[in-house]
Amino acid sequence: MDTTTTSVIVAIGTRKGLWLARSDDRRTWTLDGPHLLMTEVPSVAIDTRGGTLHLLAGARSEHWGPTVQHSDDLGRTWTEADGGAIVFPEGADTALERVWQLHPDTAERPGVVWAGCEPTSLWRSDDGGCTFSLVQGLWDHPHRPQWYPGFGGAAVHTVVPHPTDDQRVTVAMSTGGVYCTEDGGSTWNPRNRGIHVKFMPDPYPEFGQCVHKVAAAGPDGARWYAQNHHGVYRSDDAGASWQSIADGLPADFGFVALGHPRNADTAWVVPLTADAQRVPPDGRLRVHRTTDGGATWTPNASGLPDDCWVTPLRDAACVDALDPVGVYVGTRAGAVYASADEGRTFTTIAENLPDVLCVRAAVVPA
Repeated sequence: MDTTTTSVIVAIGTRKGLWLARSDDRRTWTLDGPHLLMTEVPSVAIDTRGGTLHLLAGARSEHWGPTVQHSDDLGRTWTEADGGAIVFPEGADTALERVWQLHPDTAERPGVVWAGCEPTSLWRSDDGGCTFSLVQGLWDHPHRPQWYPGFGGAAVHTVVPHPTDDQRVTVAMSTGGVYCTEDGGSTWNPRNRGIHVKFMPDPYPEFGQCVHKVAAAGPDGARWYAQNHHGVYRSDDAGASWQSIADGLPADFGFVALGHPRNADTAWVVPLTADAQRVPPDGRLRVHRTTDGGATWTPNASGLPDDCWVTPLRDAACVDALDPVGVYVGTRAGAVYASADEGRTFTTIAENLPDVLCVRAAVVPA
């Protein structure tokens, strides 16, 4: 990394506001905040397309409800669309509960931003995240009446656009599983073949899996990793089929799955003991890394706490695009850790924040 020309910004959404951290070397950090104090921020995006830095926050006020706010001055001021950025059309007989995911599309589609929301729905913006429209094809899917709430709610919590094909988008939801469109959102097909479900009569259903997170790895969109409600998987065909890669991990439960942006064989997960014991195994927070597509796993401990009994949530982890890749993990105890060497060693960005709900990193000019 050339520290004279670039720096990294990490946006940290919490139960009670948003913090922004910045570093030129990914080892020493300055922390700015809180922004949107006493507002829950379960989703955040840093949109650097077009040479500008545009912050998006899926904010939820106990008084005003949920919306998407945006800032072009690093959080000093925030705006939102009149009447709300995400509003269900008349006749939908429901209302927005929470914005779980904000995901800018690729640089080739500079105005497009996706939002995954509760109740289970997908939304598309063509104006940089100011206003969103419901993706009707997923909302009208015949499986939707059988997408039941997970422990945290019924939501599309992961949205991943294809890196080269603007007609393909993959989403994941709890509980419903992985779905993909190949026609720009008009139709959606489940992509869960090979994923085991221990809590249903059919252990390999077409849909209904409680997927916690999916992540693409590599540049072409073919390799995927998934962390499920008991189960860690890899797909080599963009989710058409999955195989277990949980052997070698201390547990197959967790929420985090991260993929390397350039190396399809490298991924990271953060194991938790079990669904009934949602704590790091033996109270040791560890980020496990594979460099061979899940054949083997290495626990990375340097800089991470041993006496740790809190959970990293599904969006409280991310990677950056530098070389070597940076890895970032936040916890419900309000700590955020950063690695500048692909997860081998970690330093502390922040401590004693409110519950960390989401973490996003972006490379910006220094």
